[in-house]
Order: sequence, then C-alpha cells, then structure tokens
Amino acid sequence: MAGWRTTVRRRGGVEKARHETLASAVAAVEARLDELAAAQPRGAERALGREFPASAVVTVRGEVRGPAGRGGVDLHADRSTTAWTGRLRRRAVELVPGETAYEALARVLRA
Repeated sequence: MAGWRTTVRRRGGVEKARHETLASAVAAVEARLDELAAAQPRGAERALGREFPASAVVTVRGEVRGPAGRGGVDLHADRSTTAWTGRLRRRAVELVPGETAYEALARVLRA
C-alpha cells in the first residue's frame, strides 16, 4: 500500500481518506481540524467526579499514517493543538520555535 491515510475522530463520527503525499495528508488534517474547531465545545469537563481542564480535553483527533510511520494532532477544548507520534503510546512532538503542530508532525514523519 503506497500513500498516506488520514482519520479524523470526533464525538459522533469518524472520517477517513487517502492521500498520495505526506504534505497533502497533513494539509487535509489541518483543514478539517480548523473547520471543526468552531463547532467543538469549549471549556472544562467533568467525568467520574473529576474536573478536567480545557487544555486536557481532546475534542478532535486527526491521525496520519503511511510508509514512514504514524502520528497525529489533537485539538483540545481550549483550541490548542498537540502533535504526537506512536500508536499505543503517544509521544508528544517537541515544537521548534515558530513551528505549528502540523509542521512538527510533517517534520517528524519525513525523518
């Protein structure tokens, strides 16, 4: 299987697509997460008697996987984003100054 697959997971739905290049896959995830950001809840959430701050609540997760690996970007309730790699154990990607989470993801998957 050549190419890249994207998956966008949000409460109420999963969207999948195929892309020829890493750049187009990351751009598609960025566009879709930006589009969904306005419709997602903002603020902290309560679950099982605990309060989770908005920065810890993932409202949408965009995943990219292909020949060079797997990673993604989480969109939090406070509208911040976190790039990560891995499958079962997600590891946050360190951002280079001036870099977005999407650029960081593309950099790590290109390596």
